[in-house]
Amino acid sequence: MWLFAASLHASEATSASYRFASVHIGGGGFVSGLVFQPTVPGLLYARTDVGGAYRWDQARAQWTPLTDWLSAADDNLFGIDSLAVDPGDANRVYLAAGMYDTASAGNAAILRSEDRGVHFQRSDLPFKLGGNELGRGNGERLAVDPHDGRILFFGSRDAGLWRSNDHGAHWSRVDSFPAAATSLSATAQNNWRRQAIGIVFVVFDPSSGSPGRASTTLYAGVSSRETSLFRSTDGGRTWSAVPSQPLGLRPNHMARASNGVYYLSYGDEPGPDSMHDGAVWKYEPTSNQWSDITPLPHVSGQPSGYGWGAVAVDPNHPDVVMTATFAHYTPKDELFRSIDGGAHWQEIFAHSQFDVSQTAWTREHTPHWIASIAIDPHDSDHVWFVTGYGVWMSVDMRNADHGSDVHWQFQDQGLEETVALDLVSPPQGAHLISAVGDLDGYRHDDLSTAPLQFTAPPRYANSESLDEAGRKPAWIVRSGYLRYPFGTAMRAAYSQDGGTHWKAFASEPEKGATEGAGTIAIAADASAVLWFPNGASTAYLTRDFGQHWFAAEGLSAHAHVLSDRVDPQRFYAYDAAAGEVFVSRDGGMHFHVIGGALDYRTKPRDHLSLRADPDNAGVLYAGSRKQGMLRANDNGLLLAHMGELTDVDSFGFGCPAPEKSMPTLFAAGQRGDVQGLYRSVDGGSHWMRIDDDQHRFGQVTHVTGDPRIFGRVYFAGSGRGILYGDPVGAEQP
Repeated sequence: MWLFAASLHASEATSASYRFASVHIGGGGFVSGLVFQPTVPGLLYARTDVGGAYRWDQARAQWTPLTDWLSAADDNLFGIDSLAVDPGDANRVYLAAGMYDTASAGNAAILRSEDRGVHFQRSDLPFKLGGNELGRGNGERLAVDPHDGRILFFGSRDAGLWRSNDHGAHWSRVDSFPAAATSLSATAQNNWRRQAIGIVFVVFDPSSGSPGRASTTLYAGVSSRETSLFRSTDGGRTWSAVPSQPLGLRPNHMARASNGVYYLSYGDEPGPDSMHDGAVWKYEPTSNQWSDITPLPHVSGQPSGYGWGAVAVDPNHPDVVMTATFAHYTPKDELFRSIDGGAHWQEIFAHSQFDVSQTAWTREHTPHWIASIAIDPHDSDHVWFVTGYGVWMSVDMRNADHGSDVHWQFQDQGLEETVALDLVSPPQGAHLISAVGDLDGYRHDDLSTAPLQFTAPPRYANSESLDEAGRKPAWIVRSGYLRYPFGTAMRAAYSQDGGTHWKAFASEPEKGATEGAGTIAIAADASAVLWFPNGASTAYLTRDFGQHWFAAEGLSAHAHVLSDRVDPQRFYAYDAAAGEVFVSRDGGMHFHVIGGALDYRTKPRDHLSLRADPDNAGVLYAGSRKQGMLRANDNGLLLAHMGELTDVDSFGFGCPAPEKSMPTLFAAGQRGDVQGLYRSVDGGSHWMRIDDDQHRFGQVTHVTGDPRIFGRVYFAGSGRGILYGDPVGAEQP
């Protein structure tokens, strides 16, 4: 199904009308939170760590993306750190957007909508968020007063608690909130750096207010093993620690039952990478009583080896509670349900059936990273939970209450949150072959059908680089890797039948890093493969798929390799950081730096990409954010400068236009002051914009055209999956 049909209003000389759709994989990424709007049946929202936010369309049984309007400049906002609805206004929804808290990332923003996410207004914040950082499955950090929708509270990662009195338009810091929110105890350590986690949830007590009279009592939880739960009884002006609360673990979720009882889940770490211990607690404010109701036995003083993530209460049945283990990798995470307020628990997956018919690749995956559970406020049989690869929904949860199986459907139609790492569109066979983060990769014969992943062995977590032989396109190579501790595999593989079957290389040339695959290229006649593995000192050449290897000479340590599409003796490489472009004319054995137009060593740049001309030996196209695009031969002679387009993020080739001989060019770049997706049918002399301001898809990092269908473009960004576009009115194959 098409996402939209663009109708651009600029002149036909500068724009073209396109319609875009997702290449169907069906999920694939971490859906970090689910929130129901309580008053409208079937109105459910989802947030993801890198793919933006979605609204469930119950009538069509599919998700509608809400953040496709974000531009390349705002790509950081595709990481949604929290989501909130207004219980009193079914049309209002809020997103706390910001993917990373690193120095290079931009500040966060609150995106607010009055029409269920069709349009958004933006309020910039003076701090960063971490929609793809540790603790991203905690929450919700953002909350709306159920009795006065003007009032919102938001728990930041490192800047304390914030309040808005005007539907999220303006924000001010709550200086009275305890310093625990910004202390070292509210951080977590991963393998690279210390990350701020801060305030992970805000929960209003609706019994403390009434329609038109704001709630006076609310809670906020800080990701700390010390005192972590705080309460205000004066509308957020002053705060104090909740007495008798458990210590030694970090809270990550808090759910209120309609009878005023609260349920909290804890882990020793914020997740999602790991937890080694945890618990589930029940808190009754009227008696200030805390009860440990953890579903699985726990030996005092000994870590359980896993934590606890999501916790949810049936809005219509206050004693029906659900929770799940977290990071219980061996053997798998488990889902629990109680109908007596946590006194007794039933394990649900032991008596469940999962329907994988619509998304066949899910048969290889078990639920993990269960960071959010949502019970439909209008149908207790409908329970949703998230995983690291998508969303499952039950249709008969109450079967569990009388001993029958619970049935689950994978509900990711329209929710495409994969991260493509490379794309190839061969001139024969499947129209698209993709390398995908966390899911290996896919051969797409039908763009509307979710296929199985590449046939194993080998099976990779990430496939990172693809190449097809220019003159023998049925021959394809890929590089990839498996993450420790899930196994090892040779990090390169080849296919002789267009990606239908694969075989691992016989060996690796040099022991390198256990993660990361590097780039790989195959000669135009499939006679040799050049591979620069991650962690190796140079690229290596093989003429027998890894039986023997020869070290290439003349390359820098961080070169990206590619092949000529016509001449099997030519290979190329480029080092974006150093600004060097290399050529080999002896089959990849020796390289030297190309000067002239392809010498970027003294030119300002922050990005560089290179592609070989699909039709002419020894001709290269180069793109950069500072220098735009150009065409040159491998002696450095400039053949054409495409000065109309600047700030090029990515580009690729497609089928020539009717009565044209040069390949169609597609590029994500900037023309004038407009960043977008562009097409050229005259070798880059003139460019037409083919996206529009409501559908920009963030920063597009991979682009390729289809060599068999004029106008067809495939592209992908940081987390919105793979998309394709065709000119409006074009016949589809």
